Amino acid sequence: MEFYDVLEKRRTVRDFEKETIHIEVLERIIAAAFKAPTNDHMRDWHYIIIEDKNVIVRLLDIIPKSISDEEMNLLIRDWNLNDDLQQECYRNAVPKQYRMLFDASAIIIPLLKQKVDLLHPDNISHLNGFASIWCSIENIFLAATAEGYACNLRVPLGTEEEHAKDILAFPDEYFMPCFIGIGKPKNSASFVRQKQIDIKERIHWNKF
Repeated sequence: MEFYDVLEKRRTVRDFEKETIHIEVLERIIAAAFKAPTNDHMRDWHYIIIEDKNVIVRLLDIIPKSISDEEMNLLIRDWNLNDDLQQECYRNAVPKQYRMLFDASAIIIPLLKQKVDLLHPDNISHLNGFASIWCSIENIFLAATAEGYACNLRVPLGTEEEHAKDILAFPDEYFMPCFIGIGKPKNSASFVRQKQIDIKERIHWNKF
């Protein structure tokens, strides 16, 4: 698949077929993650791939399985989601947070060796390592697309990272930025309409 075709086809998917992904494909996708730019050239990243449903059940036990209409409306109000497309996106995504990971062929957990307090950095450059692993996560999404698969993402809330650490036994000095679900999209998978951006209005030459 050509690079710009991959960019066009890359979409967040939350509805998957029941299909196993070959280990060689998963390894290629993770290899692509290590091609991302890094702040210190060390790429001190690790990726846990979970296919065992027994482990997945325990890992996801802390994530709510549903949300009421009232709770959804409160979330939209409290998060100041005023744009119609934005609301449509959240109404599609939030109720599927458990199922989109449970139904995935595998869950990928990226890990970053934490050298600074990410929530209280001394300066913005202390977040360079955090920025780098998100570049690697984007590579995972693009590589999955090139392989004919798709991904979704959940940033841990509350004590979800501590729960994952207990289940997966990763070291205390590693930080988990997200859960990634990966699988083959269902033919009936729903896609949220994308907000159209006029790049000529967003590109500024020499000054804003």
